[in-house]
Amino acid sequence: MADFPDVRLHVVSGKGGTGKTTVAAALALALASGGRRVLLLEVEGRQGIAQLFDTPPLPYEERKVATAPGGGDVYALAVDPEEALLDYLHMFYRLSPNGVAARALRRAGAIDFATTIAPGMRDVLLTGKMKEAAVRSKDGRHVYDAVVVDAPPTGRVARFLNISEEVSGLAKVGPIKNQSEGVMAVLRSPQTRVHLVTLLEEMPVQETVDAVAELEAIRLPVGGVVVNMVRTPLLSPAHLAAASAGTLDRSAVSAGLSTAGVKADDALVGVLLAEAADHASRVALEERGRDALAGLQRPSYELPLLAEAVDLGGLYELSTMLREQGMA
Repeated sequence: MADFPDVRLHVVSGKGGTGKTTVAAALALALASGGRRVLLLEVEGRQGIAQLFDTPPLPYEERKVATAPGGGDVYALAVDPEEALLDYLHMFYRLSPNGVAARALRRAGAIDFATTIAPGMRDVLLTGKMKEAAVRSKDGRHVYDAVVVDAPPTGRVARFLNISEEVSGLAKVGPIKNQSEGVMAVLRSPQTRVHLVTLLEEMPVQETVDAVAELEAIRLPVGGVVVNMVRTPLLSPAHLAAASAGTLDRSAVSAGLSTAGVKADDALVGVLLAEAADHASRVALEERGRDALAGLQRPSYELPLLAEAVDLGGLYELSTMLREQGMA
């Protein structure tokens, strides 16, 4: 059984370089498997989703980008803050998105104006679109079975999601205030989880630990931790211990080189022993990272470092692993 059966809004964050966009895309595919309909949202304007799915840059409309194993569809949307602002004005003030006023706002750079006079407005608009997609229904049923958000990095994800704090400086009453309260009600509800992506390296692990504390402090529900780009140790535990202690058998290394048809001089053996010691140190660092993440007491999932750059085939492979480990 999946670890988050009742969650409909999956927010994915991680330190830059940890592969959070890749994990978000793989999670969307995993959730769509078996006939479900999933929306994958991008909020940073990088068009990373389009690159992963090898499609043209995403417009401000929901477009199908993949079919999941066993049926099911993944749709994607790159949220444009200016279009989200016009959506907001249409929703609350009946301003037609194609009317004269809307065209004038576009020409005048509406979003630049809005975010200059109210710096928190951009995040209000982006999170508002997340919430709208998650709760949207038609004929009494949700349009999407799940929504996955490729969110900002861990360094600012808590601030991005904590729009109640942002809005406190913008409005005390009125539609913006009501909108933010509605968004926060969804973000803090059992149907939402914030998942964190990390590597088994010191800084990403520490940022993950810090992000969990920040999210918990503002009462946002933390989901799982995805450890990405995991490498399998090249040596056995006994050999790792020996390499770390500097007690690997030089004669055995030399004999192995000779068996492989390589001339085993002292210099080459010394280089290999040094490489083994470095590898043992890295494995020990990774284990300390695992211990720190285990202390968070959150569901944990591991994805391997793929031999090639992640393409569409790699996404399907990673999505299968997430399903097998119970994330979706």
